[in-house]
Amino acid sequence: MASGGLPYFDPEYESLSIRINPPRVSVDNESCGDCTLVKVDSVNKPGILLEVVQILADLDLIITKAYISSDGGWFMDVFHVTDQQGNKITDNLTIEYIEKALGPKGHTSDERKTWPAKRVGVHSMGDYTAIELVGRDRPGLLSEISAVIANLQFNVSAAEVWTHNRKTACVVYLNNNTTSRAMDDPARLSAMEEKLKNILRVCGDDDKVAHTKFSMGLTHVDRRLHQMLFAEMDYEGKGLTAEADCASFLELKISVDRCLEKGYSVVTVRCRDRPKLMFDIVCTLTDMKYVVFHATITSDSPYATQEYYIRYVDGSPVNTEGEEERVIRCLEAAILRRVSEGLSLELCAKDRVGLLSEVTRVLRENGLSVSRAGVTTVGEQAVNVFYVRDASGNPVDMKTIERLRKEIGQTMMLNVKKAPLSSKAPQARNKTIFSLGSLLERFLP
Repeated sequence: MASGGLPYFDPEYESLSIRINPPRVSVDNESCGDCTLVKVDSVNKPGILLEVVQILADLDLIITKAYISSDGGWFMDVFHVTDQQGNKITDNLTIEYIEKALGPKGHTSDERKTWPAKRVGVHSMGDYTAIELVGRDRPGLLSEISAVIANLQFNVSAAEVWTHNRKTACVVYLNNNTTSRAMDDPARLSAMEEKLKNILRVCGDDDKVAHTKFSMGLTHVDRRLHQMLFAEMDYEGKGLTAEADCASFLELKISVDRCLEKGYSVVTVRCRDRPKLMFDIVCTLTDMKYVVFHATITSDSPYATQEYYIRYVDGSPVNTEGEEERVIRCLEAAILRRVSEGLSLELCAKDRVGLLSEVTRVLRENGLSVSRAGVTTVGEQAVNVFYVRDASGNPVDMKTIERLRKEIGQTMMLNVKKAPLSSKAPQARNKTIFSLGSLLERFLP
């Protein structure tokens, strides 16, 4: 046994078990008329459910149903999935990747680990350097961060920004403007880090909540953003009015009950369905050190019901009302971090140093606050997607949007959409065109 009462897993034994009993994966388009069945049978190991759900989420697949069983030494899952338009998965390359990533090669080689999906945290990743920033959110913060980066002549190739409950977490991929390579100058990196920390310090005690990091680990971007905000305890206290409105619109209900007969705690989540809902929940339970033994996922458009039978890693269920409340708050925060209300602005332009700084400055000068953002670059084309509200958290006046069009319309294309939360269409059918994951597929060999 490892210290702290946690079970010890010998890596060599785990590898041997996988070689003796390799994972069996099937992608079945025959058994169900309106979806594809992905079946996974494998030796059980810590974190395996999150690995599987993460791979499906990175492919932007919609999980309409799932049945999970991993009690004992074997892991058996069935996922009913569709593409973003609600169709079966018929693309041979996608099917081949699912079978390879979830199958024996995905577990016994480095092939899956180098798949160019949503990865972050390496000091130097190919031609890019990744930095992480976390601190208290305020209007104009993203503009100030991007201005520092632009002034140091670094180019932003990709970025992902989440805000929740007055906290912000940001992952940015940079390269050197002159060499188009990862940054290798420790002095310049140190100077940028100090400037960014100064921006994040908005009051005297903000050393406790302001962090800038050049991490050496390799972590999934969305999971890392969850971890950063979780570490900042964004689940504590009351959030903004707009975030409360999101929870109300989602009709979010979370409960934790006890299954005394089997020694499980049963977590039930019911809300309006949306892409990556299961990933966000499983990610948070995993980071809270809970193990999912059984789960049932159903989606009856536009609602989803997800039920998880869990225990803590030491084998105990959730034993106290205080811990039950903490689980509920943490899951609610995880679900709301990815939800935005208001308008999304998609801006396309030729990539250049300072582009993100210019765009965010214009947003700030027009009284707009960014609640979530995604920045991608493909070739010479940059695509920035911002979810915005006014500085008070209220809906954006369309007169403001018209001013934006006039101010930036000469140099870039601006497309204005309602944020997914405001859409009347079921979330499972909304198509996300640009993502950090799709960008990195082009970045890495």
